[in-house]
Amino acid sequence: MTTGAAVAVGSGVRVRLVKAGRTKVQYPATVVSDDGTRAVVRAQWARPTVRDFGFVRFEPGDVFTEHYWRDRWYAVKEVRGADGTVKGWYCDVVRPARIGADEIEVEDLDLDLWQSADGARVLRLDEDEFEQSGIETRDPAAAAEARRALDTLEELARGGNLRTL
Repeated sequence: MTTGAAVAVGSGVRVRLVKAGRTKVQYPATVVSDDGTRAVVRAQWARPTVRDFGFVRFEPGDVFTEHYWRDRWYAVKEVRGADGTVKGWYCDVVRPARIGADEIEVEDLDLDLWQSADGARVLRLDEDEFEQSGIETRDPAAAAEARRALDTLEELARGGNLRTL
């Protein structure tokens, strides 16, 4: 898998989220843009059922416009309902994306952030999972990058900048 060459707009790719060395989820997506640093893809909600987080529901028909960077420790996903209404932005803290001609792979580092569509609600998520993962002992440099990435995402969200990516 190459990580620098841009992927062709309109082509299909498989997005694969890996956690603890195993594939957590994978799904098809279509490349919207790729400038060699950031690839943007669009995908449908990958499950046939609703996932209710309490602060948002991901449902069949939802559309995710996902931003993956080859040089940043996070991914940002704009979530729209089937009717096109923005639900918000779900952000994953991940190692920089590995992007190939037919696949985007990211390693989930447990930390997440949610911003509601109106921008009023910004939630830091899964910090307990991050602490329990053992990454701070196993890979302290990656743990530090992950914490910085979550802080950066929160700053972007509170500044209203996730919607302008």
